[in-house]
Amino acid sequence: MYGASIFMTGRALIGVVIGGFWSMSAATVMRLMPEDQVPRALGLLNGGNALATTIAAPLGSFLGQYIGWRGAFFVVVPLAAITFVWQWLTLPAMPSERTVRTASALGILRRPIARIGAVAVALLFAGQFALFTYVRPFLEGVTQLGVPALSLVLLLMGAGGLFGTWLFGRFVARSLSASLILAPVALALIASGLVALGSFALPTAVLLTLWGVVGTGAPVAWWTWVARRFPDDAEAGGGLLVAVVQLAITFGAAGGGMLFDAGGYRATFLTSAALLVAGAIFAAVDARAASAGGHR
Repeated sequence: MYGASIFMTGRALIGVVIGGFWSMSAATVMRLMPEDQVPRALGLLNGGNALATTIAAPLGSFLGQYIGWRGAFFVVVPLAAITFVWQWLTLPAMPSERTVRTASALGILRRPIARIGAVAVALLFAGQFALFTYVRPFLEGVTQLGVPALSLVLLLMGAGGLFGTWLFGRFVARSLSASLILAPVALALIASGLVALGSFALPTAVLLTLWGVVGTGAPVAWWTWVARRFPDDAEAGGGLLVAVVQLAITFGAAGGGMLFDAGGYRATFLTSAALLVAGAIFAAVDARAASAGGHR
């Protein structure tokens, strides 16, 4: 029981740190980069996250075979120390430029544009993780892939995510609204394609690679949304976005699991597609409100 308490406390602290990091990411990038380079900088930031996610799991598993799980966990300590020193030496001083009280994350929700965007991003991530969480049982039970082929498909998804962050960084710089709308539409089409072609290995691998490209790249668009819609309250906007995304992931994954158990992968994947289409609709409403000046 004591060990479980320590583990849960550690997990909670990790959640606080990760949430704080992502809440401040857009605001920090806005302070460091010129306005026209913010989307690409956010793409680079998300690219580093995608690369780390792709490498960390297999590397941790590999190290655990030789130095145990405690040794694999301890490897994080020197990496964190190196990161801290690197940031201390390279990041410029960024003192607060404000002398007045700024909006809170909940205060941001009083703005109509924030409510529309919150619904759009919630539907996007709920739909995405309703499907993504159950990719492995889908590949094992429907596509019937063995461990080597399954690992290859997951690696392709990770590689697609790296490309997606680079691609979206450039696409968002051209048209934020198109990125916000087309990303969930593309994911919905991929989800429908998996329902139709999921028993065939090659089409499934291609579709899931595309899922990695779009699913990992889409957050670049939403962090840019924070920078564009709330230029004076990016910290609060980032906090709101992180909270909404985490809630959406929780409910999407849980709901997808219940559907997977009750109705199989088709029910889960088609529900995912429906949520994503709804997210695209709200993203279009957000774009129209922004063009009408609703974000001011």
